[in-house]
Amino acid sequence: MNNDKWHFDTNAVRAGSLHTEFGENSEAMFLTSSFVFESAAQAAARFGGQEPGNIYSRFTNPSVTMFQDRLAALEGAEFCVATSSGMSAILACVMGLCSAGDHIVASRSIFGTTVQLFGNILKRWGLETTFVSLTDPREWEAAVKPNTKLFFVETPSNPLTEVCDISVLATLANKSGALLVVDNCFCSPALQRPIELGADIVVHSATKYIDGQGRCLGGAVLGKKEVLEPVYGFLRTAGPSLSAFNAWVFLKGLETLPLRMEAHSRNSLSLAQWLEAQPQVARVYYPGLVSHPQHALAMKQQKTGGGIVSFDLKGGKDAAWKLIDSTRLLSITANLGDAKTTITHPATTTHSRVTPEARAAAGIGDGLVRIAVGLENVDDIKADLARGLGA
Repeated sequence: MNNDKWHFDTNAVRAGSLHTEFGENSEAMFLTSSFVFESAAQAAARFGGQEPGNIYSRFTNPSVTMFQDRLAALEGAEFCVATSSGMSAILACVMGLCSAGDHIVASRSIFGTTVQLFGNILKRWGLETTFVSLTDPREWEAAVKPNTKLFFVETPSNPLTEVCDISVLATLANKSGALLVVDNCFCSPALQRPIELGADIVVHSATKYIDGQGRCLGGAVLGKKEVLEPVYGFLRTAGPSLSAFNAWVFLKGLETLPLRMEAHSRNSLSLAQWLEAQPQVARVYYPGLVSHPQHALAMKQQKTGGGIVSFDLKGGKDAAWKLIDSTRLLSITANLGDAKTTITHPATTTHSRVTPEARAAAGIGDGLVRIAVGLENVDDIKADLARGLGA
């Protein structure tokens, strides 16, 4: 089921659902590696693409199809390729659309592991990446080469929540003959729909807000079917596949996505405003704050400020570690998008494999702390942080 006239909340619950002859209300989980054909002729037709249907769960599974169709409906995309993790979604996107000798322009404010993928691993296979400022379109335009295939951005960025103008970058990418890929992990389609703003492709770590409870790994690549056919081809051959179990968990997560993102955002704004008033805090990074340098743009592109709050502490690494170690309620982990609030020190966790020079260029200092604000009562979150802040 998929109805273009349904509202977002309805699609989050109903879109993409398939039903068997047993009449189940909750979507079925298809834990099977392969599918049986009625005849040798049908098997040949399925493998040859002349007949639609399931073949092998590495690349066709009803549970995964339901997840793909529901997420596509929420993002306003024509097609979705689900993968085993957020990083495998990025890898599948690049491997499907680029070749040795091609060029990528990427924000230097992307996730630390993505920096490693672009700057080290893919570089060994002949793909060149130029890293530029997320917020300065002039740097993007200057970095373009005749062999540029992709623009890659994450907005808001991890961990400083910088925001780029998606429409402006989409225009530049189109002018350059490149595709704009937007990592929409921080917002989810509940808060931001990059395709409506001109992006060609959206990627997700479904591990984060799409799941919402820190249970499973998964990813997704979304866009036009014609554009993503090579990405699907890479998945079919190389096999970074999403399991049927994880797809089913993500389907359940999508049902509550709009409600959760509203609550995450409400708690985050309250916490960010409280942090700005603490004398030990040098600066707070949150798009929902008027003090954020891209606040107006964020409120134009996003429904709310989202669920991530980062801040610089006076006292550098010692102060940051003291705060983190003083918490009793918050979970010390680098994951985000969980119902439980998490806290981490980016310089020594998520971005620890990035060179000190690259971290400095991205604005990630030793006093930076990132909080993925959960669904607890925000007063309890503040009280837990107040212990380490001496507030």
